Order: sequence, then C-alpha cells, then structure tokens
Amino acid sequence: MQSIIQVQFLWSYLQAKVRSLDLSEEGSVVEKVILTAVFAALAIAVGAIIVAKVTAKANSINLN
Repeated sequence: MQSIIQVQFLWSYLQAKVRSLDLSEEGSVVEKVILTAVFAALAIAVGAIIVAKVTAKANSINLN
C-alpha cells in the first residue's frame, strides 16, 4: 500500500514539473535564432554580389 502512495506522489510531482515547463517558448527562440542567422547570411551574400558587380563595372570603365 505504501509503494502505491509513493508512486502516486511521484507521478503527481512529475506531472507538476512538466506542466511548469514552458517548452513552447524554447522552440520559438531557437526558430528565431535560426531564421535570423539565415537572413543575415542572405544579406551578406546579396551585399557581396552587389559589391562584386559594382567593382566589375567600375573596373570596366575606360579612363583613357
């Protein structure tokens, strides 16, 4: 009988701990960090392409 009460207590304790965890926020934070990193990489890539094109165009100008 005592072991059943202990198991019930442990089960209730674990349920309370799981309910107190807010796992939805952790997922959204990770998602935001990943999206921010992807957008930063895209911005750097676009910037590098623009710089390369402008530099190529400037080098093709004949100054003579």
